[in-house]
Amino acid sequence: MQKKKPPTIKEVAARAGVSIMTASRAINGKALVSAKAQRAVELAVKELGYIPNASARALAGSAQHRVALLHSNSTTSAYLGELLLGALSEAPQRHLHLVVEQCAPGAFAQEIVDQVAHGHVAGVILPPPLCDWAELIEALRARDIAIVAIAPDHDGPEMLTVGTDDRHAAYDLTRHLIELGHQRIGFIEGNPRHRSSARRLQGFRDALIHHGLELDEHLIVPGDYSYRSGLDAAEQLMGLEARPTAIFACNDDMAAAAITVAHQRRINVPAEISICGFDDTPLAAAIWPALTTIRQPIRDMSRKAIGLLAMRFRNRDDGAGDIIGKVKLDYQLIRRQSDAVPARH
Repeated sequence: MQKKKPPTIKEVAARAGVSIMTASRAINGKALVSAKAQRAVELAVKELGYIPNASARALAGSAQHRVALLHSNSTTSAYLGELLLGALSEAPQRHLHLVVEQCAPGAFAQEIVDQVAHGHVAGVILPPPLCDWAELIEALRARDIAIVAIAPDHDGPEMLTVGTDDRHAAYDLTRHLIELGHQRIGFIEGNPRHRSSARRLQGFRDALIHHGLELDEHLIVPGDYSYRSGLDAAEQLMGLEARPTAIFACNDDMAAAAITVAHQRRINVPAEISICGFDDTPLAAAIWPALTTIRQPIRDMSRKAIGLLAMRFRNRDDGAGDIIGKVKLDYQLIRRQSDAVPARH
């Protein structure tokens, strides 16, 4: 008499009326399963006498659980580090396997997508400036790879996005300096490839205009978010015959560089010049004097990005339509020791 074959996960899924992926998740006790589906799978397992196979369980759905954080060479190490810490803490909670992929300088969009697809990645997180690369986004969509854009310039249709209000945050920091009494404020721009730089510059301009201050274009100097560019920009600003009484740098790395230049020139911070940054990376509290800055919730943004991908996978597994999520997180002005009222002359 031929021995009866044991029931399979496919039969369990069919009996429960769910996808194989959902059945696998329910059997493994994973969180991305609705209560209704969980009960149906448990009943099907009992009725069929299904016994999970450990090795098959490990393989089930590996592609659907694999997500990638993409980054380019223009993503600063501090920003990328904060994104990584957030994603690494959240991915295990969502039962997702996280990989990190660098987009090689000069690579074509299709090359990047081929690299991602070869790694069986089902979803990607795109930080600036990749979040605004239309060709890359379209190529990923063509492969049916889910996307979460962090801080994109525009929230496009059918996009999952996470960000904060860069323009308003920059306005608030500039207003803070104006309320301290500063009227001649220098501004160090970020990388022109990052739309956040333009948004922060616009917030800076808006604050000056709204408070009736003259906009001196000589006080707006280029940077690229790197420490090196901050040194060059600060030298330019502090070398002016009528130097600014305050400097607003587009990120903490460049603000830290500006403080270094002030020290080298024996200009007291903040007694003779106030210097502020943006992001509140660990560097901001580690230098002297500690930076007044805008706390951008970078870790929380990557956590939310992981959560949005998990929700999209769950909806797909359950046969529901794709979710469209646009998450805006609050920022906070953190005042430390690098700003003060302007010196009287």
